[in-house]
Amino acid sequence: MFTGIIEELGTVSGREAMRLRIEAEVVTSDAGIGDSIAVDGTCLTVVTLGDGWWEADVVDETFSRTSLCDLAPGDRVNLERPVRVTDRLGGHIVQGHVDGVGHVVAPTPDLRITVPVDLLRYVVPKGSITIDGVSLTVAAVHDDGLSVAIIPHTAEVTTLGLRRPGDAVNLEVDVTAKHVERLLAWYANRDALAGLDGPEPAGDEARPGAAAGLPSPPPPLRAPLGSDATTWSQP
Repeated sequence: MFTGIIEELGTVSGREAMRLRIEAEVVTSDAGIGDSIAVDGTCLTVVTLGDGWWEADVVDETFSRTSLCDLAPGDRVNLERPVRVTDRLGGHIVQGHVDGVGHVVAPTPDLRITVPVDLLRYVVPKGSITIDGVSLTVAAVHDDGLSVAIIPHTAEVTTLGLRRPGDAVNLEVDVTAKHVERLLAWYANRDALAGLDGPEPAGDEARPGAAAGLPSPPPPLRAPLGSDATTWSQP
């Protein structure tokens, strides 16, 4: 889990097939094999490291869904270590799971990004968005994307100050919006699919939401056990 507050600008020093090598000092200071580090907002696993550098394996799935496929030696990247439970949450909850790739329309300070149509519904004015791993506040929503205001400090210490029209950027929307949408989709369809006006058909095919590929809802909580009103059980 990350917060979208970039700790360091790293430099890609090597790329061979699925292996990516990045030069960095801060994020490697306490890193170990198996640790996670976000690279331009993409959570990667440290597989080997040395003095001032570390390497990660990037699978085809990650390359196909992020801008990491465009990286070449010499490119700068935003780096962040996972948040500790004792840290201040300076940005917002970031998973490091990139939802899609957008493209720069206008550079900083008024950064404008195109957003894939299937992600645009999760973007709201003054809501949070992660662009190349940077936690930002949406200034405006457009028909094809969004705008964010980039302060000079952010432009200086992240790659956002280097982005030019046409450049690809990684996008991660607020995970809360996706969970809410999923739940609402099930509840919006369950009555129609369950046939509440008639008998409940047998079999899993008749489960509410099955025809729409929706998951089963959690079982309801039973009444409190005994006199302890805080103790509940699942059926």
